[in-house]
Amino acid sequence: MMIRLVEIEIEPEYLDEYLNILKEESNASMKLEPGVISIYPMYQKDNPTEIRLLEIYANQKAYESHLETPHFKYYKTTTLKMVKSLKLVDMNAIDPDAMPMIFKKIR
Repeated sequence: MMIRLVEIEIEPEYLDEYLNILKEESNASMKLEPGVISIYPMYQKDNPTEIRLLEIYANQKAYESHLETPHFKYYKTTTLKMVKSLKLVDMNAIDPDAMPMIFKKIR
């Protein structure tokens, strides 16, 4: 399993457009890619230009496959000018056995 937190700061004038594109990309990734377990976008309550994503992939190969999809490439090329900063933080789960329970509870 591969887990990553993505920290993105968006230029304020592009925020609405960026959010629409991100929503489309994350939905397509979840629906079309079996190796994508989660792409969960969110923003800070007090500062909506500060975006965070929780990305969980089945493995490194699933992540690499994700980068080659048309929907990700569209997202990346159309939002490039909108992104003020980007930080990718690779994580390890403390209790990976708890993850299936978390996603069951969402239903």
